[in-house]
Amino acid sequence: MRLGVICIGRLKAGPERELYARYAERIAALRRIGLEGLDLREIDESKAKTPVERMAREGEEMLAPLPADSALVVFDERGKAADSAAFTAFIGRERDAGRKTMWFAIGGSEGLDPRVRARATAVFSFGAMTLPHQLVRILAAEQIYRAMTILSGHPYHRA
Repeated sequence: MRLGVICIGRLKAGPERELYARYAERIAALRRIGLEGLDLREIDESKAKTPVERMAREGEEMLAPLPADSALVVFDERGKAADSAAFTAFIGRERDAGRKTMWFAIGGSEGLDPRVRARATAVFSFGAMTLPHQLVRILAAEQIYRAMTILSGHPYHRA
């Protein structure tokens, strides 16, 4: 199953970009577990006048390139709080069900368009606090990497 992150906003050069790249490289190096890559699609923040219009335009751009049969995981503070084992089990079930792709969506400063949440296979939360999308991108990459190491039997995760 091919993995990817689709997010609003672009990371500028700096520590956030470097840390995300480090996890993406680690993910790319893991083999033979039925999961591969961590593609990245960055969508420019909308310049629409109202928050509702911005969310709608960003939502359209997030959903447009996704294949209909792709799993979509949304990170949102209103989502399900899961531990790493449950997150891993979800990814493993989707892989084992024969999904070809799984995308992880991260909204912008206005949040996610309701249509993105409605299209989601699952909605997970990193907690009830609002977090900057730059940090959520890093947290998502780390948890995806952690899930892959758990599925491969690598000792990175200590339960």
